[in-house]
Amino acid sequence: MENAVIKNRLVQIREEMKRVGVDYYLLPTADFHNSEYVHAFFKAREYFSGFSGSNGTLVVWQEGAGLWTDGRYFTQAERELEGTGIELFRMLQEGVPTIKEFLEREMKEGQKLGFDGRVMPTETGLQLEKTLNSKGIMIDYTYDFAGKIWKDRPALPAGEIWVVPQTVAGESVESKLSKVKATMEKNGADSFFLSKLDDIMWLLNIRGCDVECNPVALSYLLVSEERTVLFVQSKALSEVVKKHLEANLIYVEEYSEVLAYLKKMPQTRAVVLDKRYCSYAFYKVLQKACKIVEAKNPTELLKAVKNPVELSNMKDIYLKDSLAVTKFIYWLKSNIGKQEITEITAADYLEKLRREIPEFLDLSFPTISAYNENAAMMHYEATTESYAVLKPEGILLVDSGGQYMGGTTDVTRTIVLGPVSEEIKKHYTLTAAGMLQMTHAKWLYGCTGRNLDILARQPLWEIGMDYQCGTGHGVGYILNVHEGPQNLRWRFTEGMAEAVLEEGMDVTNEPGVYIPGSYGIRIENVLVVKKAEKNEYGQFLCFDTLTYVPLDPEAVQVSLLTEVQRKYYNAYQKKVYETLSPYLSKEELEWLEEQTREL
Repeated sequence: MENAVIKNRLVQIREEMKRVGVDYYLLPTADFHNSEYVHAFFKAREYFSGFSGSNGTLVVWQEGAGLWTDGRYFTQAERELEGTGIELFRMLQEGVPTIKEFLEREMKEGQKLGFDGRVMPTETGLQLEKTLNSKGIMIDYTYDFAGKIWKDRPALPAGEIWVVPQTVAGESVESKLSKVKATMEKNGADSFFLSKLDDIMWLLNIRGCDVECNPVALSYLLVSEERTVLFVQSKALSEVVKKHLEANLIYVEEYSEVLAYLKKMPQTRAVVLDKRYCSYAFYKVLQKACKIVEAKNPTELLKAVKNPVELSNMKDIYLKDSLAVTKFIYWLKSNIGKQEITEITAADYLEKLRREIPEFLDLSFPTISAYNENAAMMHYEATTESYAVLKPEGILLVDSGGQYMGGTTDVTRTIVLGPVSEEIKKHYTLTAAGMLQMTHAKWLYGCTGRNLDILARQPLWEIGMDYQCGTGHGVGYILNVHEGPQNLRWRFTEGMAEAVLEEGMDVTNEPGVYIPGSYGIRIENVLVVKKAEKNEYGQFLCFDTLTYVPLDPEAVQVSLLTEVQRKYYNAYQKKVYETLSPYLSKEELEWLEEQTREL
């Protein structure tokens, strides 16, 4: 985007700020539900900054502007912010203040901070309130400058909602609601206000299409002992969905009426509310209307632990998805240098293979197809205006996934297209070693991802290297590709919670190496937590692997692997061959045999 366009938009924001007496204005990356990925209607931060990453917050003041984002996006943000006058604040880097610290330092007594409280998490709003009010700084959360300035803003989405059959969901709505109500009771509450979209979809066994790649519908849910009310755009409901909701005693109200409804709640109500996801504006309304019981959404943990039907379907879907990715790698290696292949046409071919799977619904996120230096940007996305043509040299990183009736997939492979440097081989080998060490983790019940993260990083830490992100995240079931509360990471920033790894939770395993301006390497499988032995020391747990896509022997330096790591590598490659071989053509089978040969 032209820098002049962004500068002009910032001028318009500053004019609005001056008009209403706002000194600093915050624009986070969020919708009214604090979702990670949002519909185009909510991309106000991108509209005003030009930065298109999925995580970032823009702060505007009269003399300047700053954008805060995490390590996944440093390279991308540098490029997209160039010439806009917006300063990049690299989160978690030494000497870089947090937004709260920055505002505390820069704002003066009597000044006013403004934001749209509907897109601000309660947790963040309350932290700002506590920090700034003590300095005599006012907060006003009623300003939606995007609504005034953004003239060609896309319409609020209202895609059709559909029902997930119980045979696919594995548990009834009634059963799920009874578990939620039991948790409410335990917390001394008689109601539960839920605004997290994927949790609502899971709880009611429905799905939508209001966010690209995430099968969710804009909605709120209020659960009480007497009734459960779904606030949704009625035009998104078919007769089938209406009957499904009626059968489960779910009352329907218009999406736009939720605030008015909450204002009328009896003061005797005690409502469970999760500050991480509920918007600050809603918190303020409920704070006046009734008693708030602060607790984590009970749905989050219930959803994260996959039931036997979900796990069985996921195993089947991951086999089909792994097969598609493996066929893609074979096609790519067979055709590179013989026909023109770009980052975009490579991604299109992989999508074509996925679409041939009968259960396919959509991609689970836009495919990252990144050649050589582009792969150093963790969340790079090629566009028709900017893409690389692949050559029979170097490496291609492909991070992709699908939404299926029976699971959500996420897999990354770094593929050798021709001659590569010894440095690339070294970094690929150590990344693979870390991924395989995590695969073979064994631990006592009670551990979180913080306890395990070192297994994936250790080979890289030994040579003084690291990657600026977590090692793994939970994955939804026909839902968001990023799901909590489980994860694999060593660093937890303020407000981030650790979760005990439970049997039935799934998690990605994706260490990597990113050298700005040169190349990026990532290898990602999805694992499921399962029980190992139980003895006098307690219950041991380990991982089951869902992803079976070959590693690339052309990038492996055997001398860098320990004896144990080499054993892990050979065992994984052998399992890939055994799992996929019944479904491949003669030529593909010959190639896979060579690809998975023992080291």
